[in-house]
Amino acid sequence: MEANFWHRKWADNEIGFHASEANPLLVKHFGALSLTTGSRVFVPLCGKTLDIAWLLAQGYRVVGAELSRLAIEQLFEGLGVKPEIAQVGNILHFRAESIDVFVGDIFDLSAETLGQVDAVYDRAALVALPEDMRKRYTRHLLEITQSAPQLLITFEYDQSLQPGPPFSISSAEVEQHYSDHYALTLAESQDVAGGLKGKCAATESAWLLHNS
Repeated sequence: MEANFWHRKWADNEIGFHASEANPLLVKHFGALSLTTGSRVFVPLCGKTLDIAWLLAQGYRVVGAELSRLAIEQLFEGLGVKPEIAQVGNILHFRAESIDVFVGDIFDLSAETLGQVDAVYDRAALVALPEDMRKRYTRHLLEITQSAPQLLITFEYDQSLQPGPPFSISSAEVEQHYSDHYALTLAESQDVAGGLKGKCAATESAWLLHNS
């Protein structure tokens, strides 16, 4: 998936993937990670998701990574916060109270730059990447977060009926990426109301990845 694909989506406001409320599976299942107030939650490929506002409202600190500067400018505008901005290598660091977002290629983000991660909330990263990039992404995520526990949201559907993103990710693929590092629990799987993009039947699943 080329970077220009996502830059064009944001520039043209083609952001049907941006939800108008916090993800219900996040609200329902994030507590199962048993984090304490002030824990730092990493949200990869975060866009301007309202999930971040929800996490902040629960008393967590949030650190995000996103390719599009436009998305993050809109995120902070929506939060009503003016960030400090600094250059860190090839990445821009947007910072305000309880929130840091690194803008650039996530593969340029190191563990040292990212800092402490107590948990990962992946709603929009794994599903956004084509198959040939997902293995590289999951390896990198494990490295930069020191295999922090995760709440992972996936979709599963007939990929031949609908091109991604979001891409279809089977339970077998989740296990392939993560079973060596975590105890995996399928917390919930539900039908997508009206089908994926209104075009094909799909299920949305919430996975809890605890350190084994």
